[in-house]
Amino acid sequence: MNPVDSLRIRKRKLAEPGFLTPPLPSNEIDLVACATILFSAEDASHPIEHLLDGRSGRGATRWTSGRQSAGEEIVIEFDEPQHIARVMFDAEELETERTQQVTMEFSTDGGATYRTALVQDYTFSPHGSTYQREDLGFNLRGVTHVRLIVIANKAGHGAASLTSLRLFS
Repeated sequence: MNPVDSLRIRKRKLAEPGFLTPPLPSNEIDLVACATILFSAEDASHPIEHLLDGRSGRGATRWTSGRQSAGEEIVIEFDEPQHIARVMFDAEELETERTQQVTMEFSTDGGATYRTALVQDYTFSPHGSTYQREDLGFNLRGVTHVRLIVIANKAGHGAASLTSLRLFS
């Protein structure tokens, strides 16, 4: 008898890397379950759902604007006010040299007014920096809306894009 045949181990085949969505950390806000996502544009092959699919890092799925050289908005409209203690997002650009600007604003009055929490520029170059990630701490209470304004290229041509967005309480 072959020794391998007599072994009884519990086993299962792993899925392909990047295709499993791990469970959310206990303090991650489930944006799909507790918010409505509003957006100004999306590319049909890179829809807004890709921003929230749990994948991040180099080579992950991404949201891309359906318009060139346009400022885009993504608004997260919460069902109930939230406490936001941490924000993580990332972007990857492999083809176009550009400087993308991301502004994050929040509202505590149902979207009537917004306050700026972050303005950050990311410079991408196919022969240099192609990936950027932010992991930021905040203490924002009673947040009803989060708005991201993404300027695709401050100096010209390009499409706005983000790979992932995660919020934590």
